[in-house]
Amino acid sequence: MRGRGGRAAGVAERVKGRVSDRGWAGGGAGRGRVFSVAARTARRWGQWERRLLCALGDCADDARVAGTARALSWSGEHAAVWLLVGLAGAATDRTQRERWLKGTALVGAAHLASMGIKRVVRRPRPGPAGRAPLVRTAGAHSFPSSHAASASAAALALGGLRHGSLGGRRHGTPLTALAALMCVSRMVAGVHYPSDVLAGAALGALTVRLGTRGPRGRGRPHG
Repeated sequence: MRGRGGRAAGVAERVKGRVSDRGWAGGGAGRGRVFSVAARTARRWGQWERRLLCALGDCADDARVAGTARALSWSGEHAAVWLLVGLAGAATDRTQRERWLKGTALVGAAHLASMGIKRVVRRPRPGPAGRAPLVRTAGAHSFPSSHAASASAAALALGGLRHGSLGGRRHGTPLTALAALMCVSRMVAGVHYPSDVLAGAALGALTVRLGTRGPRGRGRPHG
């Protein structure tokens, strides 16, 4: 009886081991498929980014487009144009000075956050694709785009303010249009991938969202 019991126990252990091995193998195959799909998706995304970057770079063959891209890139360096807009608003619109200053601070915060992330991610800028970049850059890393981060933050933090000296008109539409053009200009200039720009814009929006939360979870206080 003991021998039979021992043999039965041995068979049970072997069967259990085979089931475990098959389960592990199946899990490994599943993980392999997931990694394969992820790799293909990343490769296709990279190809799409390159194609879009080349198409936008071709637009720079027009001297007017190239000049505009250079001007936008230069004005957005270190968030300069957005900081000037915010400080000018604070100086001329006394009724909302605090909001203008807070919005300006959020623009600066978004820019600084993007610079910090760049030091961690360290993604190289787009390599040569038959043409040299239109502008020089402050650093060698591209993710996320600091221009896009500060532009997005400015459009959201400053665009919703009504300027008393301008008849109470909002700045949303002009600032949003300028921010969008600046984001595109970085790709036309050949110094950022589309994903750099998208990530930068998202970072700017997140910075404003977090910075304008009221004590009771309210949204932007300057609607």
